[in-house]
Amino acid sequence: MLAPLDRKLFRELWQQWGQLLAIALVVACGIACFVLMMSAYNSLTLTQNAYYEQFRFAEVFAELKRAPKSLQSQIAGIDGVNQAQTRIVVGVTLDVPGLDEPATGRLISLPQIRDGMLNDLFLRSPGNYPDPQRPEELLISEAFATANNLKVGDHLGAILNGRWQELRVTGIALTPEYIYAVSGGNLYPDDKRFGIIWMNQEALAKAFDLDGAFNSVVLTLMPRANETAVIAQLDDLLERYGGLGAYARHDQFSHRIIDDEIKSLEVSATFLPTIFLAIAAFLLQALLSRLIATQRQQISVLKAFGYSDFQVGWHYLKFMLVVFSAGAMLGVALGLWLGKGLTQLYTEFFHFPILRYEAGFPLVMSALLVSGGAAFVGGLMSVRQAVILPPAQGMRPEPPATFRQTLLERLGLQQFFSPAGRIILRNLERRPVRAGFSILGIAMAAAILLTGFTLYESMQELMEVQFQTIQREDVTLIFNQPLSYRSRYNLRHLPGMLQTEVFRSVPVRLRHEHYQYRLGITGLQPDGNLRQLIDRNKYRVPLPPEGVVITTKLAEILHVQPGDRLNLEVLEGARPKRQVQVTGLVDELIGLSVYMDLNALNRLMGEGQTISGAYATIDANAKDQLYQELKQTPAIEGISFREALLESFEEISGESLQIMTGIIVIFACIITFSVVYNSARIALSERGRELASLRIMGFTQNEIAIILLGEQTILAITAIPVGLALGFGLSALLMKAYDSELYRLPLVITPSAYSLTAFTVIIAAFISSVIIYRQLQNIDLIAVLKTRE
Repeated sequence: MLAPLDRKLFRELWQQWGQLLAIALVVACGIACFVLMMSAYNSLTLTQNAYYEQFRFAEVFAELKRAPKSLQSQIAGIDGVNQAQTRIVVGVTLDVPGLDEPATGRLISLPQIRDGMLNDLFLRSPGNYPDPQRPEELLISEAFATANNLKVGDHLGAILNGRWQELRVTGIALTPEYIYAVSGGNLYPDDKRFGIIWMNQEALAKAFDLDGAFNSVVLTLMPRANETAVIAQLDDLLERYGGLGAYARHDQFSHRIIDDEIKSLEVSATFLPTIFLAIAAFLLQALLSRLIATQRQQISVLKAFGYSDFQVGWHYLKFMLVVFSAGAMLGVALGLWLGKGLTQLYTEFFHFPILRYEAGFPLVMSALLVSGGAAFVGGLMSVRQAVILPPAQGMRPEPPATFRQTLLERLGLQQFFSPAGRIILRNLERRPVRAGFSILGIAMAAAILLTGFTLYESMQELMEVQFQTIQREDVTLIFNQPLSYRSRYNLRHLPGMLQTEVFRSVPVRLRHEHYQYRLGITGLQPDGNLRQLIDRNKYRVPLPPEGVVITTKLAEILHVQPGDRLNLEVLEGARPKRQVQVTGLVDELIGLSVYMDLNALNRLMGEGQTISGAYATIDANAKDQLYQELKQTPAIEGISFREALLESFEEISGESLQIMTGIIVIFACIITFSVVYNSARIALSERGRELASLRIMGFTQNEIAIILLGEQTILAITAIPVGLALGFGLSALLMKAYDSELYRLPLVITPSAYSLTAFTVIIAAFISSVIIYRQLQNIDLIAVLKTRE
């Protein structure tokens, strides 16, 4: 048997079911966003950590020219080193069956004893490790195999140290070192044209004349080891062998990309749900305040019959908790479903061999607590009104509002409005706080909607600027070692080459004060057109004859500005240390870069005219001949195609952002309708007696509809520009959340986004008006007018 107050509670829930459903949907959107993002964040973090630990991901990495294997014992003896593993890593050109374009691969040697191997492999079934007696056998990375439909037993052609060799696939593997695999100089993977390949160490050493030697080393460290000291000692050991500078796991490219993506999820998990739940709390506060205001006499009677202030307050608090609990349960279920899908999507993108979806009891409880907290905040003031209301005062009607002439009446403009119009304007002016909150609620919903549209347009702008304005080449060629400037003439004579521009790339460590960053300086031809440097206004930035030009994001990381000097440590050759001046900033939206005049970089290195690769445009009619020629060119270690990089960007970052944009837009539409509908429904409840009186006085059904819905229309139209302004600010904040080393979203809001947002609010207002109009037709005049004075 339900208690009397509980029966009253369920009766009121049934009477208000439309408004409560709308509020519950807003709560569900906020909780779903929270659970979606947090479950994906927790799952990816757990999956990443488990993968790293189980397959012994290295903590320090170093590449070098060539060193004897006897050096391994000295490396292992460095204080703090737990395990040291030497290996051979080389780049090769591949001929993949069914692929017209040339592909490239990174060959990595497999140790003879694989037990305890660092950066261990997860071997897909069926498959086997290469037979040590068969030098032609190899393993290939899963992403490369999937993109090219390669299976165990298939053959590949490769140029190994200038010699053509046919190789056979014995297995398909994954490794924590290359969760995100890219060829040199690129930021986005091209799985079809670049893959990781593992061969037996003996076969690889023989093919590249590295018997008894290695050119790469990876380490794991003891607990609490001094990472910086280990790297410094390792660099000292490798310097005489052409070391390129050791670096820690946090600077390893694949790990850094994964970490950036996971951190962006964490930011999103707090940013959007907070806004959604704030709107839900506002809606519930408005509804509950209206309910308590109309039940003043009921509250007084309850207290007169012996119900305590606590019991009355708890009754109305339960009203809020029921609504938020229903929304939270729906949101948790929806968030878990979406979270699992998003986690699966990330797992496919980043090629984790295992998936551990983590959405346990603590996360669900957190969601419920967040929901309950929003309910408490939203209803606290309203419940307080019920608790402190004295019974004697509550038995009397509320004192009438103080009425006075409106601004329009004082100006003598009332003659230009109909009676219905004057009623609308009087009600808005005499209740400015209530009107202001209604406008704010609709405006916040419009702001979220605009933010969703902005995300999509910003992504389109990023792709257009980066892959049309900045990168104008068709193909980028990277040599296996620096070559003489004269090599450019050989490139020009390749079939299908229309235009070539050479560049020099030098690995360096940049330092400014106590900040540092490891990347490559790119020396460009000052008169080149295939790689444009632009500022934030898309104006071209000329290369100075001396000094460097760096991307704005890198300047932020290093805390430098034009005019400052950078300490530069070259990580190849004689490893000179220089100082260079920052002469300008460029606003590239993908990655971090440092640019220099090609001749100035050659002088800085103390070398002649030397180049590392070339940008080129090609004749589409002769590309097949060009591809065949490139497949037979041993000097070329890496090849990347601009169109392929664009496709990869759209697939990885673009698709995940489009999914997020879709979720935001759908949720924003639900919130927009909920806010507009609740505002109109509350106005109908508050003014039911007034509207009924007007009907008795002779106003028609349409006239009272105009009075009520006209007011809501004015509020909605007024809220649109406010929402667009708030949406601009909200979009700017969200762009900060997507400001990472991998990419930065520009703030781009086109007129079409503003128009679409306004149109959506108007449609939501129209649908709400239709529903309210039907309710007006069914209003019981006698029941409404029976209100006791």
